Amino acid sequence: MFDPELASPGSDEERLLHEIDPDRLPAHVALIMDGNGRWARRRHLPRAMGHRAGVRAVRETVEVAARLGIDRLTLYTFSHENWRRPPAEIETLMGLLREYMKKELDDLVRNNIRLFVIGCPDELPEAVRHDVDAAVRATADNDGLEVAIALSYGGRQEIVDACRSILRSGIAPDELDIAEFERHLYTAGVTDPDLLIRTSGEMRVSNFLLWQIAYSEMWVTDTLWPDFRRKDLFTAILDYQKRERRYGGLTRWRSESTPAAVRG
Repeated sequence: MFDPELASPGSDEERLLHEIDPDRLPAHVALIMDGNGRWARRRHLPRAMGHRAGVRAVRETVEVAARLGIDRLTLYTFSHENWRRPPAEIETLMGLLREYMKKELDDLVRNNIRLFVIGCPDELPEAVRHDVDAAVRATADNDGLEVAIALSYGGRQEIVDACRSILRSGIAPDELDIAEFERHLYTAGVTDPDLLIRTSGEMRVSNFLLWQIAYSEMWVTDTLWPDFRRKDLFTAILDYQKRERRYGGLTRWRSESTPAAVRG
C-alpha cells in the first residue's frame, strides 16, 4: 500500500498509482534529466530559468521516489561534456547546485535520504565541493532512499579510471573478471539501474553509466525535464513492470536486481 498522499483523489496520478505493483518496483532508477534549455527557449526565457525550473523537478522526483519505496536514484546532474558550455551557464549550474544542497539538506535528513556523489567531484570549484561534501556528511547515517548525484561524470572516463585503478593494483590479467572490474568503478557496491529514464525525447545515453546500464530497461519521454512530474514517474514504472527482463537468456528474472550469474 502506497502513501495515499502521493496522489489527489480522483486524479490521473491516483489511477496510475493504483496500477503500480508495489512488489515489483525498480530498485534503482537512473535519470538523464534533459531539456532545460529547450524548456526556457520555448518560453522566450534565459537558459538559467530552465535550469532553475529543473531543480523543482528534481525536488519532486526525489520526494516521490522516497515515498514510493524505491531504493536508489542516480541523477545525471553535470557531465564532463558540460564543462564545454559557456562560463556564465556553468556558473549558473554551480550556483543552483549549491543552493539545492543548502535549501534541501534539512528535508533530506528529515526524510532519511542519503546523498552521495559519483564522478570527479575534485574538478568542481572549491565552494561547490564544500557544500556538496557537507550534504554528503550530514546524510551519511541515513538508511532510506539513496540519491547518487553524478557530478563532472563521464561513462568513458569512469571506465578508463577503473582500468587505471586495476593496473595500479597489480591484478594479473587472468585474475580479472566482471566482479573485480566493478569494484574499481565509481559505483562500486551499488546495484546496476533497473530502469533508465530519459526526458526530452532524445534516443541516446549521452555517456551515462555505460557499464552499468548493460541490462537496464529504458524509458524515453518527450516531456522536457522541468515539466517532469510524478505522473511521468508513475507511467515509467508501469511501463517497466509490463516488461520481461531476460538478461540475454530465456528465464524471466525478478526485476529487483541483476542475477549474480549474469553479473559474473
